[in-house]
Amino acid sequence: MSQKFRGVIPALITPFTADNHIDVEGFRRNIEFVVKGGVSAIVPCGTTGESATMSAAEHMKVTDIAIEASAVPVIAGTGSNNTAEAIEFTKHAADAGAAAALVITPYYNKPTQSGLKAHFEKIADTVDIPLILYNVPSRTSVDMSVPTIAELAKHPNIVGIKEATGDMGKATEILSKTKDEDFVLLSGDDVATLPLMSIGAAGVISVIANILPEKMSQMTGAFESGNLQEALKIHYELAPLMKALFIETNPAPIKTAAGLAGRAAGPLRLPLAPLQPGNLDILMTELKKCGVLK
Repeated sequence: MSQKFRGVIPALITPFTADNHIDVEGFRRNIEFVVKGGVSAIVPCGTTGESATMSAAEHMKVTDIAIEASAVPVIAGTGSNNTAEAIEFTKHAADAGAAAALVITPYYNKPTQSGLKAHFEKIADTVDIPLILYNVPSRTSVDMSVPTIAELAKHPNIVGIKEATGDMGKATEILSKTKDEDFVLLSGDDVATLPLMSIGAAGVISVIANILPEKMSQMTGAFESGNLQEALKIHYELAPLMKALFIETNPAPIKTAAGLAGRAAGPLRLPLAPLQPGNLDILMTELKKCGVLK
């Protein structure tokens, strides 16, 4: 089951219209673009999709559009800091035909490890769809421990983790402790993708793949086919842009980059704000170096 969640999986931006509604046709075009770029699945309603500013109705609508429009599996972002709401979103995704759900650790509440374990087990016990855990302490103020992850990996409905700490030692421990389970580790940070794949990660839930899906797919494909030199070449080519895409809070830089590149993007929702002029200049310079802009 988990082995189908591999390669490059874009964490999609959610394009908005000028009057702050979901740009449905633009979203469809963006999905078509990344699928043509060779990605293996897509994630709507993640952090990069501004899920924190969506209403419940919008959240479900974006999930539905993605499932209807995508020719690759959809891993729907269904997390919440409210376990009941996470279950509601996950049930909706399962009923709509998602291949899996990506569930973030509850933010703001700061649950203990036992609370985290109970949260994810409750969702996994209630909804019959594969779950991918999402650990990103920089956004949530809570870090799932290796023992907690290893225990959750034993659950038949929990098939992987998006690990976004950038901690190679921790990733190594996770892979070691879950090696006997049907469980994958996916990078949650583009620049860590190749290093993590070198120790056993299955791929990446990617920000940069919104604008360079083909390049990212080539990098992971080169590594999996044993062409490490080609994978390294692409890694070093893209690394400065990967860094620039986090020059301010995600998804402000990637949404700006997508709009500059001609993809459907539109405005950010408050409290996110447009990039500072100096940071915009840095981003544009790196976009030009990677051929995204002329």
